[in-house]
Amino acid sequence: MKKLLLLSLIFISSCSLNKIVQHHGVHNLEEKQTKLKTNYANTNDIINIIGPPLVKNTFDNDIYIYIERKTSGSKLTKLGQKKLIKNDVLVLEVDNSGLLISKKFYNKSDMKNIDFDKNLTGINYQKRSFIFNFLSSVRQKIDDPVGKKRVKD
Repeated sequence: MKKLLLLSLIFISSCSLNKIVQHHGVHNLEEKQTKLKTNYANTNDIINIIGPPLVKNTFDNDIYIYIERKTSGSKLTKLGQKKLIKNDVLVLEVDNSGLLISKKFYNKSDMKNIDFDKNLTGINYQKRSFIFNFLSSVRQKIDDPVGKKRVKD
């Protein structure tokens, strides 16, 4: 009886009543992005205020993408499903001289209103796509790393 009481006490004491929040990306992104002024801030200012971008694309202008995402474990009745608390995305466009020319901030409610053009998005299910060919070559290198199959006598 004492062992059962001790085990139940250990189990109950290990449970936490505090909500566990998992944070990914840049902390306080919404506050930091207000410090950046278009046609005034440059790449050095951006990196000093926010840090290096999560994604950097170079087209005609450089595009920096920053993300902040917070999730929390939900109630026991939801069986461990995560609840999305915060989901912010900041897209900055920097010209060739390093000057910030465009700033777009999206929060969780803004993302529900984004429409994706279904006419331009297509799925190509070819039998021998690039990925299929790439994975086939990787499999071949795993099966025969030296490049010559050993011949049994």
